[in-house]
Amino acid sequence: MPKTVSITATGRKELEQELETLKARRPEIAEKIAIARSYGDLSENEDYSAARGEQKVVEGRILEIEDILLHAKIIKSGAKSKVSLGSVVTLSSGKKTNTYTLVGAVEANPLEGKVSNESPIGKAVMGKKVGDEITLPNGKVFKITEIA
Repeated sequence: MPKTVSITATGRKELEQELETLKARRPEIAEKIAIARSYGDLSENEDYSAARGEQKVVEGRILEIEDILLHAKIIKSGAKSKVSLGSVVTLSSGKKTNTYTLVGAVEANPLEGKVSNESPIGKAVMGKKVGDEITLPNGKVFKITEIA
């Protein structure tokens, strides 16, 4: 049975755009391969090897995205009374405040404030309410100040 992948509607759109971009690169890569092939001996042809490597990476990512989209389940924003997938959570500790969006593992990107529900922060906040305190594995304690 295929695994369902939880993503936000925005995450789905981003994946669809990436898929379009990758598919649009196919002719360019095929042209690179054709040009490199025209140089002759393929066994020592660095341009050919590089173009084939690029093709392999692009085709692999296309297959990965198509599989994700095939098994995607869109995360609907839940009630704002407790943290669930799709929630935007604000955590405070003293003067430090961080805001995270709780997403599925596929679209997690901590640099953009998107944390997976499988990450330490995601596991700690899941199901909590405003005012609850959480303790992360590193010992830091945060208070949930807002759920959007």
